[in-house]
Amino acid sequence: MRYKYAIELGGAYTNIFIRGDGFVLKEPTLLAVENSLEGYKVKAVGQDAKKLLWKTTDDVEIFNPMANGVIENFEYAQIMLSTFLKKVGFKKGANVVCLIPCGLNKEDKESYYSLFEKLGFNEVLLVPSVICSLIGFGVNVASPKASMLVDIGGTTTDIAVVNLGSILKGATLGIGGKSIDIAIANSLALGKDGILIGLPTAEKVKNEIGSLYKNDTLNMEVMGLDIKTNTPKSRIVSCGEIRRVIEAYLEEVVRTVNVTINTLPPEISTDIIKNGVVFTGGVSQLAGFEDFLKKNLTYNFKISQDPEDLAIFGAGKLIGDEALLKIVAGN
Repeated sequence: MRYKYAIELGGAYTNIFIRGDGFVLKEPTLLAVENSLEGYKVKAVGQDAKKLLWKTTDDVEIFNPMANGVIENFEYAQIMLSTFLKKVGFKKGANVVCLIPCGLNKEDKESYYSLFEKLGFNEVLLVPSVICSLIGFGVNVASPKASMLVDIGGTTTDIAVVNLGSILKGATLGIGGKSIDIAIANSLALGKDGILIGLPTAEKVKNEIGSLYKNDTLNMEVMGLDIKTNTPKSRIVSCGEIRRVIEAYLEEVVRTVNVTINTLPPEISTDIIKNGVVFTGGVSQLAGFEDFLKKNLTYNFKISQDPEDLAIFGAGKLIGDEALLKIVAGN
């Protein structure tokens, strides 16, 4: 049974790949919902919803219908994905490969099946995104030689050991880029010169001056509200303040990687040590990330140069390779 679509409902973005057309859609996994006299009404979806962040009245709520890879709000997830599918000319009856975190239970998986069936798909195949990321990185996931991937995504971090097309051992941590954004905002609010900033500003701080180099002197001015007076205020934020916040999260990721490798059978751990751990996800592109791993990880590693889209491109390769698809689908 050939699969035409590959879809990733990510913590930060929803991606759609169509066999024959390629990577056709990448939009924020967001909705803006307005509370009116007639009830709750969807005001915007995707990129249009992201533009409204921190720029709306109290009657408008902007949120992600997914939580740690789980469909938290089924109705709104259906509305959001239906909107995206209309943009790419979806016609009912096609088959789809859906990318999922590796730690989902049976009930969570059933929600994915139900969602895609209600949208009009025929056959639905759930594939762990870590397998697709390895395929996108160029790893032969059907090989008996084990590979390990760490994906620090928008809302979760997936850590998995893969061989013969299936996951031997995996874990999903509730740590991701959004968690770091929240921690940055909280840190600045609780600091000596407390300032309240929105999450888009915190994300900008992370992306522009977030650095893991100890001697980095980057800084930037942020605008927000004074915690004590609730009046507008500006403040210079240094990368040193931000580094401490980021390191706390990455240290937890490294601990889990070490525990995972140390509990593997010797033959499997030998493969991992020889081949190296593959790191992907947006956080892996922070300045000094490689230096941080060299100091905190005792194993060889590789860092993806296309972290945000690695999984969906791997899924695109998967739906175009019937032999590999049969191996992955059979596990």
